[in-house]
Amino acid sequence: MKRVLITGAQGMLGQDLARVFHDAELHLLDRKELDITHQEDVEKVIAELKPDVVLNAAAYNLVDLAEQDSGFAIAKAVNGDGPANLARACARYGIPFIHFSTDYVFSGDTPEGYAEDDLPRPRSRYAQTKRMGEEGVIAAGGAYYIVRTCRLFGRPGVGESSKQSFVDLMLHLARTKSELSVVHEEVASPTYTPDLAQATRQLIEGGYAPGVYHITNSGSCTWYEFAQEIFAQKQILIPVHPVPASQFPRPAHRPAYSVLLNTKLLPLRHWKEALRDYLTQG
Repeated sequence: MKRVLITGAQGMLGQDLARVFHDAELHLLDRKELDITHQEDVEKVIAELKPDVVLNAAAYNLVDLAEQDSGFAIAKAVNGDGPANLARACARYGIPFIHFSTDYVFSGDTPEGYAEDDLPRPRSRYAQTKRMGEEGVIAAGGAYYIVRTCRLFGRPGVGESSKQSFVDLMLHLARTKSELSVVHEEVASPTYTPDLAQATRQLIEGGYAPGVYHITNSGSCTWYEFAQEIFAQKQILIPVHPVPASQFPRPAHRPAYSVLLNTKLLPLRHWKEALRDYLTQG
């Protein structure tokens, strides 16, 4: 790849995508450089830069705030309209387009997990906007790749809307609390952003057909099991109590079981191994 354009470049995933494509001519754009919700701006940037590939790591991920009308409007613009705008511009100029989506597009009602061609059934307003984005990308045609993933962790993003990962949150709470209660429900697969970024480059360069792909680290866990592994690997002694999700009521629905089944690509390493890499990095 000679020229690579990455939106949401200051976020956790965006930064690792930039590292993986370090040998390319990078165009790293955040909201200040390109507001993907404006079709005309998107068309202008794509036409001027003429990248060889566009990766969209921009997203609104304030899941609970999206339940409010004001938050939903922003989420719909960023998660729904933005990817469609990018996909249409890329299709017009024959540019491959990679868009990142989420396990939340599924209801989480099945204990078998979800394959790439399973029917999405979003149950929160945030999840609805993510599915809108997928539908917009598909409708645009062209060489699109929708990559669903979940529970990202890695080096924190530096953008103004970047969120703290669960791993970093647990480490922070362990320094400030004497004991913790963590939800022992909501099974999914933690995903290390450097692994996701590398797998994305392999997807682009490996001759894979356009379509929907699932990329996560192998294995799955509840939030409680995730927290226990974090503390075990860091050798942090703190009481952690498993509790039901009902103890922490939240506005938005969370899938009970949203493991993404990867039936198209080589599997990534286990999330515990990836976690060890993250926790032992300098």
